[in-house]
Amino acid sequence: MIGTFKQKNAGNALFLLVYALILKFSMFIHPVMPVLHKDDNYLYQLIFKVLDSFFHSSPVFFSVLSFIIIFTQATLFNRICNHQKILPKPNFLPGMSYILVTSLLPDWNHFSAPLLINSIMIWIWYKMTALYNNNRPDATIFSISILTGIVTLLYIPALFFLALVFLALLIMRPFRIREWLMGLLGFTFPYYFLFIILYITGNWSWKNIIPSVTVTLPGMPHSIWVTLGIMLLVIPFIIGGYFVQANLTKMLIQVRKSWSLLLLFLMVAIFVILINCADSYENWIVTALPFAAFHSAAYYYAPEKKLPLIMHWITFAFIIWINYLL
Repeated sequence: MIGTFKQKNAGNALFLLVYALILKFSMFIHPVMPVLHKDDNYLYQLIFKVLDSFFHSSPVFFSVLSFIIIFTQATLFNRICNHQKILPKPNFLPGMSYILVTSLLPDWNHFSAPLLINSIMIWIWYKMTALYNNNRPDATIFSISILTGIVTLLYIPALFFLALVFLALLIMRPFRIREWLMGLLGFTFPYYFLFIILYITGNWSWKNIIPSVTVTLPGMPHSIWVTLGIMLLVIPFIIGGYFVQANLTKMLIQVRKSWSLLLLFLMVAIFVILINCADSYENWIVTALPFAAFHSAAYYYAPEKKLPLIMHWITFAFIIWINYLL
């Protein structure tokens, strides 16, 4: 399996779809109807209500939509990793890892605001990696900031992804105050339209604008299976991080900066999940993108063929167990 996805073969795109269906087909057997949470912001509430009214609260529809979104994210993420040369040779390991990672916790298969955020964050990360050799970065920084502002209109705790924008500017660009101001301006741009809409509809109030934010530690996992899922998320990440560190000197400067940005992405995403802790693990999916990148590095760089095979099949068997046999 690892050897197959380690090659850049056009047929692997179809194989990745089959692979995703095997791991996630339980979504269609036991569909879950999504619900609105207190941290879901105006844009997601609108999207959810439109879809819910149009498809008459069908959980099967939302499961199909979630699968399409996750598979699209995996394919797009894989393509961007190959384009940015995150790994030395083009392959399908990032896409495979994203499918695996998003299957470790059943809540990550639910349609939710954090799931939609990941689609935008993939584009944001791609644009951030392109800042290094950009001679005219103002438009790129502005678009990154606008996308980050849109993300916060989907999910309130995503407000702290603004920190990732400024961290990316620190890593990818020499310090220029104009670029930082451009980033701040772009972030507030979507809110101009929100203010206008709220004013026209008579809902203008500072209480509707200023979010309530509290930082709390998440509770202990409610079952051994969640604990094992988190372990299978963290252990390959640590192994992948070790291999990335060991191979940094062989990478181009831009690739090294991209890996640093992924690590910062993960740190900010972990902080995001600590904001207004939810009663489910749906919001934890904002960490899936950087985790998948480091997992793919663990599968790619491992010198012994047995190590990635063992990691993969243990993870694969665990996912089959929790999704089909529990």
